[in-house]
Formats: sequence, structure tokens, C-alpha cells
Amino acid sequence: MPLNRRKFLTKSAVTGAGVAVAGAVSAPVAQAAQPAKASRPKKRYALTVMGTTDLHGNVFNWDYFKDAEYADAKGNAKGLSRVSTLVNQVRDEKGRRNTLLIDAGDTIQGTPLTYYYAKVDPITAKGGPVHPMAAAMNAIGYDAVALGNHEFNYGIETLRKFEDQCHFPLLGANALDAKTLKPAFPPYFIKKFHVPGAPSVKVAVLGLTNPGIAIWDKAYVEGKMVFPGLEEQAAKWVPRLRSMGADVVVVSAHSGSSGTSSYGDQLPYIENSAALVAQQVPGIDAILVGHAHTEIAELLVTNEKTGKTVVLSEPLCYAQRLSLFDFELVLDKGCWKVESVKATVRDSKTVADDPKITKLLKDDHDIVVEYVNQIVGTATEKLTTVDARYKDAPIIDLITKVQEDVVKAALAGTEHASLPVISQASPFSRTSEIPAGNVTIRDLSSLYVYDNTLVAKLMTGAQVKAYLEYSAEYFVQTAADAAVDVDKLTNAGNRPDYNYDYVSGLSYEIDIAQAAGSRIKNLAYNGAALDDAQKFVFAVNNYRANGGGAFPHVASAQELWSESTEIRTRIAEWVTAKGVLDPKDFASVDWKLTRNGTPVF
Repeated sequence: MPLNRRKFLTKSAVTGAGVAVAGAVSAPVAQAAQPAKASRPKKRYALTVMGTTDLHGNVFNWDYFKDAEYADAKGNAKGLSRVSTLVNQVRDEKGRRNTLLIDAGDTIQGTPLTYYYAKVDPITAKGGPVHPMAAAMNAIGYDAVALGNHEFNYGIETLRKFEDQCHFPLLGANALDAKTLKPAFPPYFIKKFHVPGAPSVKVAVLGLTNPGIAIWDKAYVEGKMVFPGLEEQAAKWVPRLRSMGADVVVVSAHSGSSGTSSYGDQLPYIENSAALVAQQVPGIDAILVGHAHTEIAELLVTNEKTGKTVVLSEPLCYAQRLSLFDFELVLDKGCWKVESVKATVRDSKTVADDPKITKLLKDDHDIVVEYVNQIVGTATEKLTTVDARYKDAPIIDLITKVQEDVVKAALAGTEHASLPVISQASPFSRTSEIPAGNVTIRDLSSLYVYDNTLVAKLMTGAQVKAYLEYSAEYFVQTAADAAVDVDKLTNAGNRPDYNYDYVSGLSYEIDIAQAAGSRIKNLAYNGAALDDAQKFVFAVNNYRANGGGAFPHVASAQELWSESTEIRTRIAEWVTAKGVLDPKDFASVDWKLTRNGTPVF
């Protein structure tokens, strides 16, 4: 409800004083004392808030890239259809009128299902379809959903259309209009719970999104929206919610709990600040945590100003878990007080799909299955990412080659057309495979699982070398005489695979016997040592171009060109045009791992 339309009701409390009247005749003996009146037990109420996060378009327990039921080594299951069954169980146990269902964001991006209804048969088209995630979440009965950063991946028009299709609000207290600095989305949601014979319990849900949106989706939001820090906006809104009579305040935050950021110092805000919000902002009872794709059944954080405990929980992504916050409230002097909060998670693998959701969305699912299984070409041999982390793999060269070709074509006839084009790509997956024989959209999509788009930046040789040195920090320093265990060779400092980059168009060695910062050796262009002043056009994905991963120089480099077509689509177009996928058309050995000049492999 908009703030300027809320009516505040006040009541005057009147207390009466008892009057004792002395009798005219005193009793000859003292009267026996009256037994004390038994105090009434305090009124209590139990409330359960359920939460999901980082659903990323997973309606069913299905892997579109493998065209099979989803399966992992731990036997997990995913999908809103499973979550729906868990939610129904909780509502049966607790009573539906005593439950609330919320989400912490990243809903409409992440699978071919969401891509299809954003780009192939878009919900924004006249008479277009209802987004499958809106349909599923409406049917399940979500009460409120916080915005995630990936909500902005397809542009504001798609997000607004999704918002229109939802029967619940999309919350973002720190998603502000760039001109007015007023909330561009509802900041909060309040729901009253009726308690027989007692005042209603008012539960407020404050939605906070990730400030990294300003970097990761700069092309869509720059000049339109700004995203201040979570702590700042929580400190502004939580007292307001309390003044509006909220008995319980829950924050749904698309922000992890680690206190870290993945984009360096480009923004003064912390990416994963949920625990800091709990620590610094008084008046919060619980926080549903998102964004980090980790499972935290229960994390207790002490507020530094009040000493009270705030309970945090993050259910595992892709609808693999459902968090439950069980609140116990007591009526004290006419006001409800939170007496205790306990968080637990329930596992989607323990239940079957809800047939209601299966029936509702099977047709949408089947359409996408047919789409991703379209044949777009043939491959002369199998290509795989199995060792792409530590060897220059042809399958990654395919990505860099496509990006080079697209950028060269885009810059043809411009002042930068004569500059050499180099290209980056990351080994996103360790299991992607393009089989020999028929190649489908599904095969190519599994290679490039993100909806990144392509950008051309102007870089110097010195900047490229610094970029490569930073990328090479991904490898664990390994002495020349030490045994090499490929399972322990990478991910130094917990750096994920998607923050390690190949760069094509150059040749270089990565000497892992050396300390980080001194590993790039024999860096050359066209067979000659790289000139620090040489200018290059750098073909790079928008995540990296906007600062994702905190790689040096690239975010501040001059942008020459960009587009909104996904790199994944460009790969499919390239393969379709070629007809035959032959490594001789794109593969080259540009780099290798060494130790003191000796190749590791």
C-alpha cells in the first residue's frame, strides 16, 4: 500500500483508579486474606514464513541441456513443482492462514525455459504468453518476491511485463528511480494475520535487491535506476515499518551473507551484505538470504545496537530447498512480541511434483524441449570442456572465434576496423559436450549457460597483460618438482571457473611455479613480443565488460560497440551458417601451463 495513502489509527488508553471505602463499624477480628486471583495465561500465536530464492527459471526437475531428468551427485531435485508440494505440506501442518510464502529473487533468467519466453516467444509481444514463472508462482500462492539482479537481464520492459503478470508484488526498496530517487518498485509488503480473541499480527516483508545491477546490467539501467546499499535502505525502511505497526519484520534480501563483493571497488556498496544488515540495522527479526547459491539452514547474527538475535536462512538455489522461519509470538500488554524464531530447510528431493503445477505448465515445457532439440549443424568430432580449466580446449576456442567474427563484422567500415581483435571466454562448465554428428541448440546452450551479450572494448598491450596476470591467479602456485593434481590445480582463493579467462589472438604461457602477478611469460602477438602500446579491440562479454570478476582495466576501457543479442545465440547462428562444426575452422593453441618454462601437460 503506498505510504501516502496509509491511514494511521490511534487510540487513547484510559486507566481507572480503584477506590477503597472504609466501613463505619470495624470488624472485631481481621478477615482472612482472599486467595490471589489466578493470572490468565498469555495469548500466543505461531507463524511460519516460507522462503525460496534463486529459482532461475526452474519449474520442473529437468535438465534442458541434457534433455533428461535433473540429477547430481548428491541426489538433489529441483523445480517449483516440487516446492509446491513442500509448501502444501507446510500449509496443511500449520494452517494456511498461519503461513506466508516469499522469495529472494533471480526468478526469470537461468534456463532455456526463461530464455524462450523472453526472446523466442516473448511475453512482451502483443498477445504474448504468460511467463511460466509467473503462472507457477501465482498458482502456488506466493505473497511477495524480492527483485534479483538477473531480473534485469532482459531489460526493464520484460521485467515490467512479468511484474504485471504476477499476482504478488515485486519488492525492491533499494531500486530507485534515477531522477526522483523514489522507489521504482514497492519497497515492502504487509499482511495481517487474524488471531481469534486478540489483535491481528502484522507481518512486514522488506525487499532488498543487489547493488551490482548497476554494473552487470548497466546497458539497461544506467540513467533510469540506481541501487544504493542494502544497509542504508534497510535503516531507512525498517523503522517506518515498525511505526506502521509491524509486529514482525522479515527482510527478503537478494544478497549473500559473506560480506564480500565480486566487482572490486567500482561501487561503494557490498554485494553480499545480508549479515551486515542483520548486524547493523535494529528491528529486523529474520532475513531470507539469496544470491550466493549456497545453503544456510540457520545463521544467527547479533544486532550490535540492540543485542537481539536475527535469524538468517538461505535455501539452496533452483528450488532445491524451502526455508522455514517458525515464529512464536506472545501478546504482552496488548502488543505482539516475537518470543523466538527458528529456521530450518526442507528438501525438494523428498517429495514428488505437484500435479497441479505439472498440468499447468507441461505445454510450455514441451515447447521449449522441442526448441532446444532443433538440429543446427553437424560436428566432425566430439568437443568437451572436461579439461578446459587447465588446457587450451577447442570447445572454448569456438566461443572466442564466434565473438571475434561478430565484432569484426560490426566494426567494418569504422575507424577501428584495422585494429586486431582479440577475444575472451571462460570455461563455464566442466561437463559440457558437443557430440560428433548432429549438433542441437541444446548442445550449444550447454556450452554457454549464461545470457551474456557481447561488447567491444579498446585495450592496450600493457592492459591486456595485466588482465592475463589477474586471470592467471586462478591457478594454485605449484613448484616445478611437485606432483600435479588437476583437481587441486585451479580455483585458488576460491575463484570460480567463470572468473578465469582465455584470451585468443595472442600466444602466452602461464608459469604456475611463479607467484601470482608474475606468471605470464612469452606473451606475443603475430609471433613478436607484445608491444605495451599496441592497441587491440577486445571482444568481451557484458558481465566482464561491466566489471564482473574485478578484472583490471576492462570496465574503464573505451567501449566501441555493444549489442543485446546473447552470445549463445551468436554461437548458434555461426554454427547454422557453417553447417559443419570442424575444429580446423576455429581451434588453435594460444596458451599453455608451464613451470619454469617446462610444459605441465
